Amino acid sequence: MRLLGLLSVSFPLLLGSGRGFLNSPVSPLFRSRDSVSSHAWKRSRDLSRHSPLFSEASPAGDQKGGGGDGVEASTISWLPAPLAAVYKFTRPHTIRGTILASVVGVARALVENPECVDLALVPRALFGLLGLLLGNAWIVGVNQIYDVDIDRVNKPYLPVASGELTRTQAWILLTISGVLGPLLVRKFYPGLIFLMYMSGLVIGTSYSVPPFHLKRFPVAAGLIIATVRGFLLNFGVYYAARQALGLPFVWNPSVVFLARFMTVFALVIAITKDLPDVEGDKKYKVDTFATKLGVKKVATIACALLGSNYLSAILEAGWKGVKGSS
Repeated sequence: MRLLGLLSVSFPLLLGSGRGFLNSPVSPLFRSRDSVSSHAWKRSRDLSRHSPLFSEASPAGDQKGGGGDGVEASTISWLPAPLAAVYKFTRPHTIRGTILASVVGVARALVENPECVDLALVPRALFGLLGLLLGNAWIVGVNQIYDVDIDRVNKPYLPVASGELTRTQAWILLTISGVLGPLLVRKFYPGLIFLMYMSGLVIGTSYSVPPFHLKRFPVAAGLIIATVRGFLLNFGVYYAARQALGLPFVWNPSVVFLARFMTVFALVIAITKDLPDVEGDKKYKVDTFATKLGVKKVATIACALLGSNYLSAILEAGWKGVKGSS
C-alpha cells in the first residue's frame, strides 16, 4: 500500500513538475546540443513546447509553449486576458504538486486517527491550503520578476517575460501573496509549522533574489528545490494536519519514508528542469549542471538517480512487508 500510494503521488508530480525533464529535447534519445546543430536543437525545443502535453495558453487562446505547466489552450481560453495572465503567473504545474502533497499528507493523518475527524476543521484545512498556494505563488513569482531577462530567452511565454503582466502588476500580486500567506499560516498553524513555512519562503526567495541568487550555483539550487518541494512540503503538511487535530508531534516512519523519497524526487526535478534552458543560462552566465556537464550527461545521471530512488523504495517496502509478516 505504501508503494502504491507513493507511485500515485510521484507520477503526477513528474508530469506536472518535471518540466525540464519531460519537456526537454533530449528525451528519449538524450541528444546533446553539442551533437546536433543549433537549428535542430531549436526545432526540437519548439516541437516539445507545442506538444499538447506541455502547451500553455496565451490570453488569446494560442499556444506559446508550455514549459511544463501542461495547460492547453482550451483550459483557460475562456478566462479574460488579465485573469489568464495571473493564472500563468502562479505556474499551475507547481500548484498541482502542492495540492496533491497536501491531500496526501492530510489523508495520512486522518487515516491514522479516524476518531479525530471533525468537519468543523475543514475551513482551517482550506485556509492552510490557501496559505501554501500563496507561498507557492510568492516563490515562483519572485523568480519571474528577477529572472525576466533570462525568461525572455528560455520561457518567453511567461506573463512577465511576454509583457502580459507589467513589473508593477507582478509586484502587487507578489505583495499580496507574501503578506496574506504568512498571516494565514501564523493564525491557523502557529509554532513549528509556521516556522517551517517561513523557512520555505526564505529559502525559496534566496534562490532568485540578489545578492544571494543561489540559482547561479547548481548544488545550492538543487538543494533548495529538494528541501522546499520535498522535505518541507510533505513533512510539514502531515504535521500541520496533526496540529489541527490536536495531536502531539511524533516521528512517523511512513512520513519520513515519503519525505525522503519526495526529496530525492524533487532533486531530480531540480537537476532536469534546466535542460531546455541552456541557451538563456549560458547567455546570462547562470551555471547549471546542464551548462557545466552537458545535457546528455545530466539526463543520464538524472535517470539513474530517479531509477535508484524507485528501486530503494521498492526494496524498503518489500523488506518491511517481509518483516511485518514474520
